[in-house]
Amino acid sequence: MSDFAELQQRLGYQFRDETLLRLALTHPSVAHESGKEIQHNQRLEFLGDAVLGLILSRALYEKFSEAEEGPLTKSRAKLVNRKTLAEHARSLNLGAHLVLSHGEENSGGRERASALADAFEALLGAIFLDGGFDAAREFILREFQNDFAALAEISGIDNPKGELQELLQVKSPNAPEYKILSASGPDHDRNFECAVFHDGAELARGSGKSKKAAESDAALAALKKLRGG
Repeated sequence: MSDFAELQQRLGYQFRDETLLRLALTHPSVAHESGKEIQHNQRLEFLGDAVLGLILSRALYEKFSEAEEGPLTKSRAKLVNRKTLAEHARSLNLGAHLVLSHGEENSGGRERASALADAFEALLGAIFLDGGFDAAREFILREFQNDFAALAEISGIDNPKGELQELLQVKSPNAPEYKILSASGPDHDRNFECAVFHDGAELARGSGKSKKAAESDAALAALKKLRGG
């Protein structure tokens, strides 16, 4: 088995009970192959998933105080999808430390995204049990700081065209109209500019890589303008 001291140094967390770390890295295939009741990481994965969801939910709630439930939920989903979790596992080189069956080892289990994502969540569960909520929170926020930086803004508006229409209907029964003003760039990288009008007056303009995206951007700009944002 790989050296846990080196791994814990990379994690920035020292386990008081290293059996928890070993359990977090033990793939279910070990029990399946042996036919014995050997403990593996699925229970810790279950716990880690809940811990991760709670900590990231609170962080998003605090960072984006104006965002509604829908955009917050979508942002959390981006942070905890299996691909993202596997990337975190790879950055920590968890694959090299996994305890696998011979069959899983021979079939490339150390690089399998599902195994890596599961091990990462199990690791979070192990840290939570070993060091408590604060230790898990510190580790998770450190691990996800770059992911949070990529979420520079959550508009708080899940359907800008729908919300704009609802806002305008208070004053007039007429729906807003969208007009594509220009399209530029090569076929594989087009950029569209769109204007949104209401009762003959232009409200705002937007742009995007598709006509639909440009219309949504124009609607969002119109909402911000009308609401004084």
